[in-house]
Amino acid sequence: MTTTAADQASVPGPGRDTSGGLPRETAPEPVDENVWLEDIYGEEQLAWVKEQNSRTEDLLEDGSYTDLEAGILEVLDSTDRIAMVGKRGGWYYNFWRDQQNPKGLWRRTTWESYCTDSPEWDVLLDVDELSRAEGEEWVFHGATFLRPVSGEPYRLALLALSPDGGDANRYREFDVEARVFVDPGQGGFDLPTAKGNVSWLDADTLLVASTADGLPKTASSYARTAVTLKRGESLAAAPRLFEVPEDHMMAMAAHDSTPGFERTFAVDYVDFFNRTNFVLRDGSWVQIDVPTDVNVSAHREWLLFRPQQDWVLDGTTHPSGSLLAANFEDYLAGSRDLTVLFTPDAHTSLQSWSWTRNFLLLNLLKDVSAEIRVLDPARPSGTESGWAATLLDACPPLHDVNAYAVDDEDEGPADGGAGDDFWLIATGFTTPTTLMRGTLERDGALEPGSAPEPDSAGTPGVVSRHGVVKSSPSFFADADYEVEQHFAVSDDGTRVPYFQVAPRGLALDGQNPTQLSGYGGFEVSRTPAYSGTVGRAWLERRTTLSDGSDGKAPHSRGGVYVVANIRGGGEYGPAWHRAALKENRHRAYEDFAAVARDLISRGVTSPRRLGCVGGSNGGLLVGNMLTRYPELFRAVSCGVPLLDMRRYTKLSAGHSWIAEYGDPDVPEQWEYIRTFSPYHLLKDAVDYPETFIWTATSDDRVGPMQARKMAARMLAMGIPNVWFHEALEGGHAGASDNRQAAALQARSQHFLWKALAG
Repeated sequence: MTTTAADQASVPGPGRDTSGGLPRETAPEPVDENVWLEDIYGEEQLAWVKEQNSRTEDLLEDGSYTDLEAGILEVLDSTDRIAMVGKRGGWYYNFWRDQQNPKGLWRRTTWESYCTDSPEWDVLLDVDELSRAEGEEWVFHGATFLRPVSGEPYRLALLALSPDGGDANRYREFDVEARVFVDPGQGGFDLPTAKGNVSWLDADTLLVASTADGLPKTASSYARTAVTLKRGESLAAAPRLFEVPEDHMMAMAAHDSTPGFERTFAVDYVDFFNRTNFVLRDGSWVQIDVPTDVNVSAHREWLLFRPQQDWVLDGTTHPSGSLLAANFEDYLAGSRDLTVLFTPDAHTSLQSWSWTRNFLLLNLLKDVSAEIRVLDPARPSGTESGWAATLLDACPPLHDVNAYAVDDEDEGPADGGAGDDFWLIATGFTTPTTLMRGTLERDGALEPGSAPEPDSAGTPGVVSRHGVVKSSPSFFADADYEVEQHFAVSDDGTRVPYFQVAPRGLALDGQNPTQLSGYGGFEVSRTPAYSGTVGRAWLERRTTLSDGSDGKAPHSRGGVYVVANIRGGGEYGPAWHRAALKENRHRAYEDFAAVARDLISRGVTSPRRLGCVGGSNGGLLVGNMLTRYPELFRAVSCGVPLLDMRRYTKLSAGHSWIAEYGDPDVPEQWEYIRTFSPYHLLKDAVDYPETFIWTATSDDRVGPMQARKMAARMLAMGIPNVWFHEALEGGHAGASDNRQAAALQARSQHFLWKALAG
């Protein structure tokens, strides 16, 4: 059970006035001739969308597009790809989509069967069949199991089903043995569609944070309250358990049912990066006393802390991005005896962690290449602090490898259980994904609790035995390509890493069609990953750049694919992220532009052959490339984007991102926000890159409004080669099944190729 973390926010209670009783000056809103397009489902607005869709489809959907879409769909529907599983009890569960099952199958198998080339799957729910029967376009968003009593199998689960692929889900109780939904008339849980979360308290009680049935929303459109819901009760009548102020982001409640460590938690998400954690004790909420920007997670007797900024505690400074541990009960009782488990350096950051029953796995990045350490809480490191650590030998350079527990609540290997088993998922730009499984055991050189001699040759650690379970096939000729890492220098002298995937023997003459991708926000890291879609739709496409008439031998070029690890992301931990927050947002855009210039100066490409692509916050990134650096790019593909930074807080879930970008209603903050608001940076008489803006009607996170308005303004200004497409379903991902995903990817890739390779 993991929660995340806390400082000086108020205890749960009603919303409070944060204005101090005085009216606050609000920054003026610029004239917006396209505000009418913010009505998502208006008849006139959807008519405009359909007109633009038709225009764009006429441009893009030629013979090459049809072949491209079919090739991408073949990758997405491939029955040879790895069916990833999660263990519950003695079963391994998987959700699967393919050509015959576009909406998907929720299914399970045994471990013995899973290890075969053709597992025998026990289908629990056919989502296509459910959609046909109920006349609803359901999108499966996962299952939450009730822990059974000891000795009984897992049987009841809450299934999250979205009617359109958006973030709002309907939660319905499902019996996996009977393979049916539990009838609400017989007391089965069936929660109305809304944003929120649910957790089992016991077999007859849920903890629910929801906006359904009149429960209040925060300004960010998320749940403001959590209730205790009994079978047969309505949400509206359920007693309220926890509440947060309206101007906070959202409330959450969850129960940890680990035997011997049962606890109920609540979290007040103040904003995207600040939260206060509480644990229920004797009917009252007890705050876990840490700063709000320290992430907290609980596991059995342990409490882990990851500060987002330097944390000074009892005279000791714990740097941002470090990982610390304390005994849960001791910390709540007032002890501040912390054990340092990880300290970042200039090259290494902590990305995530996962507990097995007896060990802690740390997933790190070292200059954006994976490193995994295994920590043993039962053994001190032999230094002043820390647990003995062992490096897991499973991470080749320029690859992403992640380790996480198979089932931390199972018995350990000595008792025949999988409690210390772990999954390893390894991938690289030219290395198809591999799934491995391993077991962790102490090497036996020392007894638990004893430390090695300071001059011993290495610390006795953890023995890892792991082997390959499944491997994905190659979807393109990956051996023909090589991966390199380079560093560009940004305007302030910061070295910015980026990955380049290109044909072997690449000609450095500036004539290679190059796609530059980035994100740069919310501490999200862009790491190496195999993509059959990128391989087929970009790397392997060929264009004739010379027919021999210039005296040179006829030749053609494939594509070059580049991923930039700019500030705002998490590649170097929280400090890398904070470096591009709010008034420093321009650093992310300067970093991306620096990578573009480096590609040009190295001869990889030229502005005529360079395009960029990004979605969501990455859409804001490439929107700034369009408006601030138009001279560097020939084409921009901008997906599900933020673009109107004056009104973003009033649209969909935008209010929740004030901690990232700032509050445009505050005049002082609007002064810097306006400098990275693409909708307001458009100017006449500028030679803009060719532009493709794409979104989805059902996106209830960013929403389609900003994309619509940007396209409309550019078209009204007479800017040439501006194209817009809006999928009518698919949510923030822009697609809810493989067919929609293939069409979305094909349109973006084909647009860029037509612009850059001609």
